[in-house]
Amino acid sequence: MNKKEVIRNAKNFDEILDVQYGKIGTKKRDEFELKAQYFIISEVLKEARREAKMTQQQLAEKVGTKKSYISRLENGKCDIQLSTLYRIFEDGLGKKISLLVA
Repeated sequence: MNKKEVIRNAKNFDEILDVQYGKIGTKKRDEFELKAQYFIISEVLKEARREAKMTQQQLAEKVGTKKSYISRLENGKCDIQLSTLYRIFEDGLGKKISLLVA
């Protein structure tokens, strides 16, 4: 069966990811998963900031960082420390966040 057929017959999204990026634990899949997590955080941040009717500059000033850093976060282009993530969401945007380790 070729790649297109495997994807067409996939029963769930994980099977498609296995074909496209390899099994969980492989380098290519781990890189994809990391980028996907950055994307999710960036989208949640953008939406929360927009709901708060704040610009990137206003949020940066409120949490004591630079606009360029907020921009890079919203574009999934940089890493973030957990303490900074909490500060941005809780102090800057008034949102509660929780961490789930599964």
